[in-house]
Formats: sequence, C-alpha cells, structure tokens
Amino acid sequence: MDNAVITVSDLRKIYQMGTQEVHALRGVNMTIRRGEAVAIMGPSGSGKSTLMNILGCLDQPTSGKYYLDGADVSNMQDDALAAVRNQRVGFVFQSFNLLARTSALENVQLPLIYAGASQRMRRQRAEEVLRAVGLGERMHHLPNELSGGQQQRVAIARALVNNPSIILADEPTGNLDSRSGREVMAILQRLNREQGITVILVTHDANIGRYANRILHIFDGVVSKEENVKDPIDATIVEQDDAGTLQEAQQ
Repeated sequence: MDNAVITVSDLRKIYQMGTQEVHALRGVNMTIRRGEAVAIMGPSGSGKSTLMNILGCLDQPTSGKYYLDGADVSNMQDDALAAVRNQRVGFVFQSFNLLARTSALENVQLPLIYAGASQRMRRQRAEEVLRAVGLGERMHHLPNELSGGQQQRVAIARALVNNPSIILADEPTGNLDSRSGREVMAILQRLNREQGITVILVTHDANIGRYANRILHIFDGVVSKEENVKDPIDATIVEQDDAGTLQEAQQ
C-alpha cells in the first residue's frame, strides 16, 4: 500500500528456552497506514508485547519481513536499528521509565543527547514539547514530585522530542486512575488527529482499544481478527467535560 507506514509479512519469533522452542509469533501479517490510530489487543501471552518490541525495533524477528516507511528493517544491524528507534519511533510505557533523580526537562532531553543535538537545541525542543503536553509549569520537577498522569505526560513529551512518525504506547493508562487515563488518551488522540502521527496502542483493555479507529486482535501469536471501530471514544470531548465539571465544582 502506498500510504503504509508499517507492513509485516509472515513475521515469526521463536525463543530458545533450554531445549524447548517457544513460538511467540507464528506468522503475523498486517499493514498500518500512515496517520492511523490502531490498537493491538490481546491477552497476556498472546504475543502482543513481542510484536510491539519488533515494531519498535527493540528486537528482531526470527523470520518474515518488516517494512517501516518502505525500508526493510527485518535484518538490520544493531546500530542501524538504534538509529531507526531514535529518529522514527517514540515510546510510551506503562511504567513511565523516567530517571528518578532527573527533572522532567532533563528526562525529555535524553533522546536528543543520543541524537547529538546541541545543548541549546535540546533545551529549546524539550521545553516546547513539555508545554505542548501541559507541563510548562512543572518541567523542573523530579518524577516523584509529579502525579502519575503528569509523569506519563513527561513520557509522551520524551516520545515526541525527536519528531517521530510513529508513537508506540504500551498500556499507556495501566498505572493511572480513570481521569488521568482519559487525559493521556486525549493527548494521544490530538497528536494523531492534528499532527498526523501514527499511534499504535498495545493493550489488553477493550476500553482502551475503543479509542482507536481500528483494532488488530492477536491471539496465540497470530492476528486472529481485524475490527474497524465505528464510533471511537473521543477522549478530547470527555476531557473537556471533565474540565467543565471541575470548574463548576470550584465555583
């Protein structure tokens, strides 16, 4: 497909556990179009985390093909994969993965350090994305001085700092209360709709899957079903409703 950002063909991943082979992926085929919001859903042990690691160039398949922006990354060497990760993919994890003794601003600058950006450029770009996720007043705080929702916003800012074409979000609301979770989903939806960033949600939660436009169900290492979401949940509307309710309560 001309507008495909990800194309996967007969992707397989086998782990060797002593004398036993564990088949995590058994021939995954899928296409994700540029600018889509897609959820990859499945229960624990279904292979979704293995698939996410391969899509994010954190791991390589045992066999099969993976094309990212038209480039075959299936057999890239480690240095080339690291460059792809840094330049094209932004990661958002359930556990935030922030450095505890480092401010929000410094956490967000880390990918730019690896990319070799100047100190001035790093600071300017990190401040820009932190303001974009609503943390302009909290950028000098340490992670333990921020709420869970704010920490996830820092993680999203870090994912955005290198202008990726794809955001991979692994259970992005898993450690958050419902309101903070909706706020995070609203940010991801705005990035998808307003900036055209391809957003891939990896989740076991059917409710989170309904924020996407399409759901790929994975089971026993294969894509078992594909589902178009007729009326995705619009987190931006829910977020506005929450803000209005809070304002009324304070008056």
